[in-house]
Amino acid sequence: MAATTKKDPQYMSFLDHLEELRWHLIRATTAVLITGIIAFIAKEFIFDVLIFGPKKPDFPTYKGLCNLSKTMGLDESLCFKELPFSVQSRKVSGQFSVHIWTSITAGFIMAFPYILYEFWKFIAPAMYDNEKKSSKGFIIICSFLFFLGVLFGYYIITPLSINFLGGYQVSKEVLNEFDIDSYIALVRASVIACGLIFELPVIMFFLTKIGLVTPEFLRKYRKFALVIVLILSAIITPPDIASQVIVAIPVLVLYEISIFISKAVIKKQRKIS
Repeated sequence: MAATTKKDPQYMSFLDHLEELRWHLIRATTAVLITGIIAFIAKEFIFDVLIFGPKKPDFPTYKGLCNLSKTMGLDESLCFKELPFSVQSRKVSGQFSVHIWTSITAGFIMAFPYILYEFWKFIAPAMYDNEKKSSKGFIIICSFLFFLGVLFGYYIITPLSINFLGGYQVSKEVLNEFDIDSYIALVRASVIACGLIFELPVIMFFLTKIGLVTPEFLRKYRKFALVIVLILSAIITPPDIASQVIVAIPVLVLYEISIFISKAVIKKQRKIS
């Protein structure tokens, strides 16, 4: 009955709000489980096409680098014929566990817009009408930025990381035979991290709305933000400067966009007041 009985938010107690939050979380989790089941059934596509796609020489990113190399007159220096490593499972339940957790991760990515929708439904009753209007398109913008980050992580960060780390050797005596858990953790971290990092403009929008951030603050600490961006880039990319720069550039662009958004929010607040 608690899930179907709708109360006025102004007269809801703390426990009522917790109950409301619980049902939003249950519905969001159910959405992740449903999409996760779909991903579990689509095992061949999820693993053979998506997960192990960056391991294959014909991956679109490698083709693009190869064409760029030829265009710049570098022969085939950026062309990859074979990545010198293999993926193996060394645990009895290794492949089954990986199948389960990868399906849940895929379910989270696919259900992300609905998760945002449930989050929005929970906080919307506490907002004024003008705040709801100014936040119109929240789900669409957040979902777009998240999926844009996921694509960036999958097509840029993941292949760069796999190519660098997969071909790195301290000695020819040591073969690169990665455990499937380690390989998928790299793909998962690259994709999810980039998806969340690309939400930076939205985060700055809400921080500005509640008065924690101003355009002046963002401009003043731009240098510190650059250092933080480079640290984040170093965490989610292989340890080479080129990859870190590739990640840092879009994040810095997002930071500058955040300054513009923060300025627009402040300007609108001053007009209203």
